[in-house]
Amino acid sequence: MSQDLLYERLADRMRRQIQRGVLRAGERLPSLRRLGRDQRISLATAVEAYQQLEREGLIEARPRSGYYVRAAAGAPPRGSRARHLARAPMPVSNPALLGVLDVQSRRDLIALHAATPDASMLPTAALAASVARAMRRDPHTALSYTVPQGLPQLRERIAQRYAQCGVEIDPDEVIVTAGAMEAISLTLRTITRPGDIVILESPTYHGLLQAVSAQGLRVLEIPNHPGRGIDPAQLRELLERHAVRAALLVPNFNNPLGSLTSEASKREIVAACAAHGTALIEDDLYGELAYSGERPSPLRRYDDGEHVVTCGSYSKMLAPGLRVGWMLGGRRRSELLRTKSFSTVATATLPQMALIDFFARHDMERGLRRLRRTLAGNAQIYRQALLDHWPDGTCVAEPAGGMTLWVELPPAIDGQALFEAAMARGIGILPGHLFSNRGDYAHHVRLSCGQPWDKKIETALKTVGELAKGLQG
Repeated sequence: MSQDLLYERLADRMRRQIQRGVLRAGERLPSLRRLGRDQRISLATAVEAYQQLEREGLIEARPRSGYYVRAAAGAPPRGSRARHLARAPMPVSNPALLGVLDVQSRRDLIALHAATPDASMLPTAALAASVARAMRRDPHTALSYTVPQGLPQLRERIAQRYAQCGVEIDPDEVIVTAGAMEAISLTLRTITRPGDIVILESPTYHGLLQAVSAQGLRVLEIPNHPGRGIDPAQLRELLERHAVRAALLVPNFNNPLGSLTSEASKREIVAACAAHGTALIEDDLYGELAYSGERPSPLRRYDDGEHVVTCGSYSKMLAPGLRVGWMLGGRRRSELLRTKSFSTVATATLPQMALIDFFARHDMERGLRRLRRTLAGNAQIYRQALLDHWPDGTCVAEPAGGMTLWVELPPAIDGQALFEAAMARGIGILPGHLFSNRGDYAHHVRLSCGQPWDKKIETALKTVGELAKGLQG
């Protein structure tokens, strides 16, 4: 039997298994060597079979991880370029933002609404041990104020991590904060004044809208396209029309779309803002959570510290409750540090000491590889479940990283109504209109794929799908 026929027969058999659901979305396939051994074929034949299925979009190769079954293609959510570019700047006016904290504070819901990884995916025990050691070693320092800028060893660690993705940072420009949201809020407070215009992506994370609202700023929305983020040409068009003080962007795995802006577009975005004197505030919260395993560059890579302030946090990769984040201040370091000092004086010392201890004993990259693989698998499995069990016509964005899924419902289904029906069944999701200044995306919802896939999650997704079908009827 010829080599060609062997690989074609194997690919055809696996294709049918994927189509029938025997091999499910997100499932890891046997390694090439194991496939060759089990099927009694050569390694070259196994490679040809997998490459054929990859060309057909049925499976995907993940660096240093192996081959996985992909979710069904499904149409991505549609864009809305003209509507957003025609708008005038206006204050944050979405009343639904006032109620989102009530949902987030509930602990009785199946947490499809919470964009945080489950504790089982994080090094919880190791961090708890580091907290205990920090307290035993130096309780006086752990429970005292530290310098507003943060502990030097931690700032060095943050600078070293950025150096690994091509960004040379002086540890002296790193300012430790109580999470990324404090970093963003402090940067807005330093750079802007009430009434200034700030560009935000649409859709964007509702917390960024709340931060902008707190400063009394006006929002100018720019379309955020599934898979590729914002268009630099559209950004230049807005900058030429309006006196924009700052752009608050999430180029790496935007919440809710999970879009990744290309490196070429990032370079253009930085250049456009620099040419118009517009400050760039970068939310780099999800930058380490690339499903491919390759950490994309932050915007700061294409800036000399003059225009970009990059904000980040350990919340999504180590522990949300430690509340340790940072700002890379560049030339604004002194102003940002002054704002930080006048606001919260200093970030809590004990979590910083615990992280220093943790990094001295553990390889963060090893844990991140495991977390990325889990989230990538979850995204595929969740997405397939939505396509299988939700109404016909449902469109799901395919994220490149992070832990959120953006879902466009058929026009007859209202996202708020589905949110309320799911809440009544003990299931948390978020309605799409939370992710726009003017309450757009009435027929969208956002889900998190940060919970481990199990029968409870599968049942919850099926339940919400049935509720959506009922609303459609």
